[in-house]
Amino acid sequence: MFTPRCADKSPGPFDQLLSVLAAFFGVQSRRNRERDFKHGKAINFVILGVVMTIVFVIVLALVVKLVLRSAGVS
Repeated sequence: MFTPRCADKSPGPFDQLLSVLAAFFGVQSRRNRERDFKHGKAINFVILGVVMTIVFVIVLALVVKLVLRSAGVS
């Protein structure tokens, strides 16, 4: 069973990734948000956010290209 990490500890890389993904969807829990602001380094979240945004744009562009190709447009 999954047990959440203690809110008093610094977020690890996986916790930071989950926090960024939750922020993308707007579903971050208050406890995790407080942990991130108290114990996390802002630069880590900024870098992950930029990387995840770039990945999102690339995936979106590939999906659009695939849909257009299957519709015979391109």
